[in-house]
Amino acid sequence: MGTTNIVIAALFFIIIIFILAQVIIKPIKLLWKLIINSAIGLILLSLVNYGGSYFNFELDINIITVLVAGFLGIPGVLLLVCFQLLLK
Repeated sequence: MGTTNIVIAALFFIIIIFILAQVIIKPIKLLWKLIINSAIGLILLSLVNYGGSYFNFELDINIITVLVAGFLGIPGVLLLVCFQLLLK
């Protein structure tokens, strides 16, 4: 009876460690994905500003525009361009 209790306690401990690892790792993966997508969004915004400089067009680069471009990708950059054109 003592050995089965130890085995059950060890399995319970392993399950708890696994759940804690998932709770810690998931937000870190999400944060890294957000950082990488924001960097790609910043590059896309820079390319739009470089290409738009020939047509006297410029998008502001701030945290909101970078996050929109990072979350939505190319459609997000097109959305920002449309908003900027509507506001002019």
